[in-house]
Amino acid sequence: MALSMAGYRGLLWRLGPGPGLSSARRELRFPGCCLSTKAGSRSILAALVSTAKRINRRYERFLERTFPRFYVLHSTFTRGIQALFLEVKEIRDIRSRMARQRLSVQQLPYRDMERLRQFRRDLIKAVPIGIIAIPPFANFLVIILMYFFPRQLLIRHFWTPQQQVEFLDTYDAIRRDSYPAVLESLAQAARALPDRQLQSRLQQLCSQVQRGSQPRVAELCAVRAVFSGPALALNQLQVSHVKALSRVLFLTPHLPAPILRHRLRSHVLEIRQLDRALQRLSLGQLREEELRAVRTPPPPGPFSPTPALVLSTLSCALQACYLRGLNGAQLDVASCRTWLEQWLGLSCRLEASEASLLANSMVLLSLNYVRPKE
Repeated sequence: MALSMAGYRGLLWRLGPGPGLSSARRELRFPGCCLSTKAGSRSILAALVSTAKRINRRYERFLERTFPRFYVLHSTFTRGIQALFLEVKEIRDIRSRMARQRLSVQQLPYRDMERLRQFRRDLIKAVPIGIIAIPPFANFLVIILMYFFPRQLLIRHFWTPQQQVEFLDTYDAIRRDSYPAVLESLAQAARALPDRQLQSRLQQLCSQVQRGSQPRVAELCAVRAVFSGPALALNQLQVSHVKALSRVLFLTPHLPAPILRHRLRSHVLEIRQLDRALQRLSLGQLREEELRAVRTPPPPGPFSPTPALVLSTLSCALQACYLRGLNGAQLDVASCRTWLEQWLGLSCRLEASEASLLANSMVLLSLNYVRPKE
């Protein structure tokens, strides 16, 4: 050790006085300074990030203790932003893979197809609020509207866990209110059928459902021919019938009849494409939350679900049973799988020209299914 120190001092003495002496001494005293500064920059950045996270945790604890209601909104918005960015990244990856492999939407796996469908619906819902926010100082109006009308204006990423359950139940109640109108319109259209035998079968089927019976897939397939002909094809349905079916599919009924028919047909055929992708995946591969739409939300706080879990739960909200007419949030998994097997058994047999039967089956197959557990 003594020899090495002596050699060190000797090297400094041989360098002699001069402008390079100080820099040489610094390099010998701190040999890391002559290396790259990237490691130092990364350590400084990591320290800043760690400090920011610590400050943010203290701020959130302060909000949770002092302003609990505002904390729920703040945490929901923060998680929503993170979940939205994650989904945008997923959508970009899906689009890149489609372009690289030259795939169409119909060739995608079920989950990728469903992500694209739901993301497109979210964008359409976000467009009005984005237009309102364009004028100067309109942000305050947007905040007020979003606070008082979260179901109508906010996309699913910014719903609280409690709002997820509440809003899905609200949408399902609105949908179920239109089920009697669909059945009445279907029975009325059946009376105009030229084939007496098919007319009798369809009228009997409507009567059974109105009395509380659950139709079988074979019974629906027996009358499939009339849904591609006069009176019951999508382009032949009465306007009141089309409006009722639009509510079942969560589409606005306040549009001209040609636009209503076009939108109804495109959405029904989109569900038909999803059904074929789901059949390729097989029902056994579906997770429980994908079958039942949403799970019981945990209370807000430090153990709230992570953004990835919230995104996964929310993106499944309109999938599977819920998307096809059945609110399975309170049903057991076996009941959901049984119903989906019946639905796929019908949907995957139908042609595009029989889309009207698929739309009406959202009511026929779900109206009298197993009631939710109390």
